[in-house]
Amino acid sequence: MRVIPQIVGHGFESFSLTFWQTTGATDLAETAKRVRELAEEHDFIISTVGIFGNPLTNEGDNSDTLASWERLIDHAHLFGTDLISGFTGRLPGASIDDSLPRFAEVFGELSKRAADRGLRIAFENCSMGGNWQSGEWNIAHNPSAWEKMFNAVPADNLGLEWEPCHQMVALIDPLPQLRKWTDKIFHVHGKDATIAWDIIKEYGIHGPKEYVWHRTPGFGDTNWSDVITILRQAGYKGTIDIEGWHDPVYRDELEMTGQVHALNYLKHCRGGSFVPNPV
Repeated sequence: MRVIPQIVGHGFESFSLTFWQTTGATDLAETAKRVRELAEEHDFIISTVGIFGNPLTNEGDNSDTLASWERLIDHAHLFGTDLISGFTGRLPGASIDDSLPRFAEVFGELSKRAADRGLRIAFENCSMGGNWQSGEWNIAHNPSAWEKMFNAVPADNLGLEWEPCHQMVALIDPLPQLRKWTDKIFHVHGKDATIAWDIIKEYGIHGPKEYVWHRTPGFGDTNWSDVITILRQAGYKGTIDIEGWHDPVYRDELEMTGQVHALNYLKHCRGGSFVPNPV
């Protein structure tokens, strides 16, 4: 509520609202009312509401994450969105395969709860430091895992909150993947990466030197005109929401400089402002 009025004048058209692990004491109905008032005043939309934690454990700091998913599903319509996003969760220390039964149990129910309200669920493709064998947060970071997830819960309203960055960190080429998975991409995070292939070739990926950096769009390796073209060819009607606070250069006092550059860059990649055809 404090930040949006300060930055919306730069031309942002949508915002994605997120909570970490719990919605806590937030009055979601009152928050939604205030957000809708701002949206009407400044002409933007809320693309998603999200809860990022581990809903499969119900333990420790994640003890309220599953309940928070339920709350956001019940209140999403008040924000004017049909999309709830977050991590799948996983069984801590267990493999993706071993986490799938619990995933199916939790999101089998959540997908039905969302479908009853005309809502969709989108999983971010971030590994959060995990791999196939072990992790603490999320199983939805690899296309092989997506196959298993969507087979375990074959619900049309389950999909992905995709971004190229997390795939590039794993040295996956995002564009062929994007073409294959467009029917399951419900939301896109505007975050890119720079891969230092010279470092990889000399030191590999297990040496002391960093070989990849998360970047704000316009500063990374991805051609976002290609991303937007592929999405539009597939009929994508959603938004691209810039995920800031990761760029190693455009940070601190340059954070919003980088984000506004990304905004203008992405608008350029989509073809600029809409121009109606002559009658």
